[in-house]
Amino acid sequence: MKKSIVIQLVTAAALFVGQSVFAQGNLPQFGKDPVKDIIKHMTLEEKIKIVVGKGFSLPGLNMGSNDNTPDKIFAVSGHTIPVSRFGIPSISMADGPSGIHRWAMTAKDSADNAYSTAWPVGTLLASSWDTTLIHKVGVAFGEEIKAYGIDFILGPGANIHRNPLGGRNFEYYSEDPLISGSSAAAIINGIQSQGVGATLKHFAANNQETNRNSVNEIISERALREIYLRSFEIAVKKSQPWAIMSSYNLINGTYTSESNDLITKILRDDWGYKGFVMTDWFGGKDAVAQMQAGNNLLMPGSPQQIKALTEAVKSGKLSEAVLDKNVEGILKVMLKTLTAKGYAYPNKADLKAHARVARMAAAESMILLKNAGNALPAHSGASVALFGTHGYDLIAGGTGSGDVNKPYAITLADGLTNAGYKVDGALEKSYKDYLADYAVKHPKKGLLQEIMNPTPFAPEYKVDESSAARKADASDIAIVYIGRNAGEGNDRKIDNDYKLTSQEQDLVSQVSEAFHAKHKPVIAVLNIGGVIDVTSFRDKVDAILLAWEPGEEGGNAIADVLSGKVNPSGKLATTFPAAYSDVPSAKNFPGKEFPEKATNGIMGRSVPAEVTYQEGIYVGYRYYNTFKVKPAYEFGYGLSYTKFSYASLALSSAAFHGKLTASVTITNTGKAAGREVAELYLAAPKGQLDKPSEELKGFAKTRLLKPGESQTVTFSLNAKDLASFNTDASAWIADAGKYQVKIGASSEDIKLVKSFTLAKTITVETVNKALAPQVAIDELKSK
Repeated sequence: MKKSIVIQLVTAAALFVGQSVFAQGNLPQFGKDPVKDIIKHMTLEEKIKIVVGKGFSLPGLNMGSNDNTPDKIFAVSGHTIPVSRFGIPSISMADGPSGIHRWAMTAKDSADNAYSTAWPVGTLLASSWDTTLIHKVGVAFGEEIKAYGIDFILGPGANIHRNPLGGRNFEYYSEDPLISGSSAAAIINGIQSQGVGATLKHFAANNQETNRNSVNEIISERALREIYLRSFEIAVKKSQPWAIMSSYNLINGTYTSESNDLITKILRDDWGYKGFVMTDWFGGKDAVAQMQAGNNLLMPGSPQQIKALTEAVKSGKLSEAVLDKNVEGILKVMLKTLTAKGYAYPNKADLKAHARVARMAAAESMILLKNAGNALPAHSGASVALFGTHGYDLIAGGTGSGDVNKPYAITLADGLTNAGYKVDGALEKSYKDYLADYAVKHPKKGLLQEIMNPTPFAPEYKVDESSAARKADASDIAIVYIGRNAGEGNDRKIDNDYKLTSQEQDLVSQVSEAFHAKHKPVIAVLNIGGVIDVTSFRDKVDAILLAWEPGEEGGNAIADVLSGKVNPSGKLATTFPAAYSDVPSAKNFPGKEFPEKATNGIMGRSVPAEVTYQEGIYVGYRYYNTFKVKPAYEFGYGLSYTKFSYASLALSSAAFHGKLTASVTITNTGKAAGREVAELYLAAPKGQLDKPSEELKGFAKTRLLKPGESQTVTFSLNAKDLASFNTDASAWIADAGKYQVKIGASSEDIKLVKSFTLAKTITVETVNKALAPQVAIDELKSK
């Protein structure tokens, strides 16, 4: 008998023996036996239970269930279905990117203080330009996720700030993919260091809430690769999130969750992603197409999806091998979870310690936009007249799934008092009485209605001129507090949102006139979730502090900066335009609708829509700088209570050979200790492709420098940093020629410049041809 036949017989016998053992009741068990062995012994029904979630059922709201076992964690966003024959547990998933969100809390949860820390929102964290700080937040966040027994947090979000009216911009980091991807990677690595999973979302181009379930986004391959996918690519390669959530929208005619180009060719094949992909809740239309695309898990899961997949496999429409691959992807990651490891979670977190981290992170990230006459820091013990409803009602974070079950929210009134300032008591009482009366007259709606259409905030309280004059006599400082919020389900509006309301305009004018008549400063504090028009009021106030949405410790953190306890060191990660009409996407946001094709579904009325990204790669500062459009405050801008000088820019070589480093020395030349962010922009030679005037390729934040102290920071450039995406070649190509390294304190404030050359054009990376638009796009060009 031939040796090969003997080997085959032995192998077959071993397989038969193994199967016989399993058939006798010793089934392979999750965590003990190989995942592939488990899948071989699963029934079709059991496999489908792995790839379709348990359903969406909350107190007072049941949208279908696929399994009757009790949820592991009460009122979080989703669970998978357990398969007990193999010891496969149900894993839990909770929103959201700025803290744990539960749709409801039990009386016992409240009694046990089982609340969650409301962290600074993504846009504020990115404004720190400090990935070490963001990682610290991630570690603390991960500790809390672990303490409450949650397996996956549904965050962070890494979409781009395409337009300032985007309703979920607060969840996202920046208009720039390097800042976005680096920030996302930092928090993911922090979260996952605690043995719990992060879920990078919403993949991809989820840049608007208007018609989010039905909008077809027509985007060039180059704009996708360089802007909208690049942030995700950086995050994936630097952190390997356990899970990725596909988005609701279509890209170039296909739902993202049904796109093999996006999920398999780009994410897995081009980028080497190792985790699994889940849909956004009720995302996409076709469960079979989602499986074929490589979208492993359908969330929250419905009986209709189970039926569709069962019939598809039985009819041959869906290969069982494709189903097996999706099951394997989920189970391999599930092995890492604390639930799979039998972790006994305490259901109690160190909320005090985490609050300290939240306060520190918020204060270190805030941005001083203006400080005329050194109006700030405010002197200790000063008397303060605080105007603006949200000075007494902090906006800690956004609405919808981005909301957090926080234990408290420190208002600026409380933060100032805690810092030793004397807040005008009569003014405080007037505002609090007004807010209490509004709350009684405008009660909250039901759970789902409040999520998708939150009760609006109280209009700005009207302060008459005589009252402002009296406060100017009695107080040392005036603070005018502007609040804005947004969230899931709706984009913002231009009037009375992006622009100040008439009441707010009147308030700023009256307070400024009254206090300036007494030669007393007026400070504006912006507690906002997205960019607003600052041009209408910035000349009326002496200083502007941008706090974004700072989390539960917001009032204390703002007071830390106003007092000088913390020297502001944040920089803008998104541009403040001089006018909304200057925004490059203003003419095509949020696109056009086709109401005659509207349908009704589980998420409500769905109106087909489309939006063409005619601005192409010219997003944010790439547009403003290249086309010389002056913004109100540019990308990368932010002031300090001290001053810094830049010197001694040095490149490791005058010619590029695979890698190059640049170093620069930052010196604190002022009178207060502070930190500075140095930004490296690269100007590429004009080759075959149209290119921005410069692009951010590196950033570094100094330690706290004492007056007179210096620090040298170093940046590294690799070949891909030089490259642009060439659509015809499906490749990242670096053109031969002279490159300029620009080191600056902002995208406009360039301090030092040096050049290097690339001798020959190089193809840095060739990728799959994917996501080609079905129609021609008349893209913006600079030449």
